[in-house]
Amino acid sequence: MSKPIFSLPFLIMCVVLGAPIFAQEQVEVTPLTIGQTIKFDSKVLKEERKLHVFLPLSYKENQKTRYHVIYVLDGSLDEDFIHIAGLTQFGSFPWIKMLPESIVVGIANVDRKRDFTFPSTNPEDKSNFPTAGGSNKFIELLEQEVQPLINKQYRTSGVDTIIGQSLGGLLVSEILFKHSNLFENYVIVSPSLWWSDRALLKMNLPIFERPISVFVGVGKEGKEMESLAMELFEKIDAIEDDGIQRFYKYFPELDHGDTLHLAVYNAFDSIFSADPKK
Repeated sequence: MSKPIFSLPFLIMCVVLGAPIFAQEQVEVTPLTIGQTIKFDSKVLKEERKLHVFLPLSYKENQKTRYHVIYVLDGSLDEDFIHIAGLTQFGSFPWIKMLPESIVVGIANVDRKRDFTFPSTNPEDKSNFPTAGGSNKFIELLEQEVQPLINKQYRTSGVDTIIGQSLGGLLVSEILFKHSNLFENYVIVSPSLWWSDRALLKMNLPIFERPISVFVGVGKEGKEMESLAMELFEKIDAIEDDGIQRFYKYFPELDHGDTLHLAVYNAFDSIFSADPKK
């Protein structure tokens, strides 16, 4: 004769304690939202573009507060937007105070090889990147459409940071060389300065019209990438201007694929700790 599945004492205990035996209590599942998505038709690029926006926790409550804006290249949901937004939130916690609460804007990609590169004279570049050469238009998009849209839509302070890695680091470097008035803080990680036979590094940096901060970071990414990042920093460091904050960090334990997160953490700590007013 088979034994019963549950003994009588066990059944009595379940009834007394109200413990479920056969059915689990119903649970409620709702979407988790961490930000907003803005879609707009770009007149500059003649295509639809998408921005992902993270707002600080205090944004709704502090109606009179204006916030710094951190622009993230490669800002799609499956790229760098979410983890940089999380890093920004962590760094702005009251018990951390690494940087002020900030709005994070991730610029979703359409064709990063087109948007982050200027025309190259190198045949291999042209062969490997057939759509390349559109950075001038993309910078125009940033200046004429993205920044004005964010400033109109949200309460911004006028202090803007831009973050780019790899080809994105190339673009941020190009903005620094050619349009340095667009941002106050430049975070350049593992920049692809080999592009077009190192053409950008052959240029002279401009006379900066206002105080800026520049952070250059690179991991253990091979002699060329490491030397190019150092060369960029040395050009910046050679400028005799007290209005320029300049920082460099080498990450020997990281490579091209995983340097960005720790580099941005160091950039935030360096830039905002050095000048709390930023």
